[in-house]
Amino acid sequence: MKTAKAGLWLAGMAGLTAQAHGAVRIGSFMPSKASPQPIGQLISWQATAADSNAGPLTFQFNVGPPGGSLALVKDFNVGTLHNKIWIAQPFVWTPTGIEGAYQIQVVIKDFTSGETASQTATFQVNPLVTGSTPVAAATVNPLVALFSAPSCPAGSGMRVKFQPQAGTSPAMTTNFAACHPPATMTFEIAGMYETTAYTMFSETATGGKITKGPAVSFTTGALPKSLTFPSFTVEVPPNSETDTAESVLLFSLSQFGGSTRYPDVATDLSGKVLWFYSAPPVLLVTRPLYGGTILTLQSGAAWNSASNVLQLLRQIDLIGNIIKETNTGVIQQQLVALGATDGGPCTGFPSPAPVGSACLGSFHHDAIRTLPNGYTAAIVDIEKIFPPGTQGDTSGLPVDIIGDMIVVLDANWQVVWYFDSFEHAGGAPQLDINRPAVLGDICTLNEEGCPPLFLLGPGIGTQAHDWLHANALYYWPQDNDIVWSSKDQDWVMKIDYQNGAGTGNVLWRMGVCGDFTFNNINNDPWPWFSAQHEVGIENNGAGPMTLFDNGDTRVSRPSGPGSSSGCMPGLGSGNSRGMALTVDESSLQVTPVLSVDLGVFSNAGGSAQLLPNGNYFFIPPVVLLNLNSEVSYSIEIYPTPGATTGTQVLNVQGPSGYRAWRMPNLYSPPLT
Repeated sequence: MKTAKAGLWLAGMAGLTAQAHGAVRIGSFMPSKASPQPIGQLISWQATAADSNAGPLTFQFNVGPPGGSLALVKDFNVGTLHNKIWIAQPFVWTPTGIEGAYQIQVVIKDFTSGETASQTATFQVNPLVTGSTPVAAATVNPLVALFSAPSCPAGSGMRVKFQPQAGTSPAMTTNFAACHPPATMTFEIAGMYETTAYTMFSETATGGKITKGPAVSFTTGALPKSLTFPSFTVEVPPNSETDTAESVLLFSLSQFGGSTRYPDVATDLSGKVLWFYSAPPVLLVTRPLYGGTILTLQSGAAWNSASNVLQLLRQIDLIGNIIKETNTGVIQQQLVALGATDGGPCTGFPSPAPVGSACLGSFHHDAIRTLPNGYTAAIVDIEKIFPPGTQGDTSGLPVDIIGDMIVVLDANWQVVWYFDSFEHAGGAPQLDINRPAVLGDICTLNEEGCPPLFLLGPGIGTQAHDWLHANALYYWPQDNDIVWSSKDQDWVMKIDYQNGAGTGNVLWRMGVCGDFTFNNINNDPWPWFSAQHEVGIENNGAGPMTLFDNGDTRVSRPSGPGSSSGCMPGLGSGNSRGMALTVDESSLQVTPVLSVDLGVFSNAGGSAQLLPNGNYFFIPPVVLLNLNSEVSYSIEIYPTPGATTGTQVLNVQGPSGYRAWRMPNLYSPPLT
């Protein structure tokens, strides 16, 4: 066994270089499989190191494609200490791009001393195609194939079309990818039914001419019996008004509690599974991305051993491979370096934490990739201690208040800008720390639906005040600012971002008791949204604004300290609504385009989307059927001409979850 490992080490380390500084010393850097390996093979890299300082040591992994530069794949995360040796969390790498010599680098850093060491290995990846005929190969996901075709001419583009060999299901296509001769072309093919034979072939576009390549067959595997898959029921089937071109439903189903946990799935409009992804224990799909990748928030070990809940931000491909990953620990370090006083680590505070103490707890709710230059924005929670009595707290002790921060990451997932809600808490026209959550939302330790709490404890009030509960982000390309949704304030707000040059000030607050008036053309007793989710500006920012109006405040008229203003309207109806609004920023007026009763009430989660044919898609994702059963409804609305109402032209009942998207395939998501 020792000899085999030594041979594997030598085979995998061709081209190895190393650099070390000070007390950090690399012990080993080893792949699980010897070089070379074909495209699509999973290779797990293990690194170890020692440090004469107290540590801890953190490990970063970077990958350079053939002829390209090193780029971050997994940012600094803490290792484990065993017999004075620090062992990295495994770096799992599956090359699915082009063949050639890849550079794999580990960088090891002691963030206390600042000392680092690095090592780089060359790993050869071979093509799947060796002749003129394409290859379709199975992957670890039985519903996803790797299709690899011979090289195509420079300046051309290639895509893959795939369709069941039997039945009437329409063909799906991937996006076009630029040809890069002499290397072969490899695509992840997803959106297929289980145990079904498919035909797939390439299409090469050259100067406006499409050339079809040879067809190959591929049969998908069965859904794994180790997972419990959800069932769906069609309540309203598609008709002539349904946007059947948007034929894929992608669901974020991960649940924070309950006895049954489902994988996230994509289905057709009848609820038949086309794709799945599972990464227990807690996973939140936030956004599908163009080209067939997905942003997710996941639980896992990071720098704070007190909790692993939603400590990771990951971009994955359709097989489930990690393309890029960062974590709360390294984000905290980057924020501190930028001067963020509230976003540092949650360790090292005395007990009880003094007034003014603050730290970053976890990712939550949303992350988007629609900013220029490939930048990403994500929501993190900030926990901060305030004087006794803040927000009407009656414990007589210092008060733990949960706020939010929006962090913007560059293309290499390093923090370059942030918005800290506590820095803008001095009162109108910004936020007001003395305006509690409208419904008095609170959090206790380990409470479902709340972030992990690190400062709550003896000497602090027994409950943390959930002040804002941000749940959605949108980048508005017309003016380069960020729009975000605060569930607990019943507000949608606009932040002065200006592509990183903005002040971070809140430019306006939309909702009950905010800066806008509602043009109540329907004489609705409660026209405003409340506890809203997935706010976005459709038509690439031209409008309208769409959102899912949960209606929590409208259904349960508040009586706590957040409801003292006389601007609260009268009680409205008891169902959630799908809304589309025109927004006039010059007159600060909102007018409904659509405000449709969805027939059910969901007190959490939700989605809103304008479809290409002019219909709207909404999902009330947490609807209580009885004391032991929660469900969701994926609803398409055909608007009534000349009115703000509409008719359901699709309704698919499924399990409760968080949100969902309508897509023509898994490669072309909505922009909002």
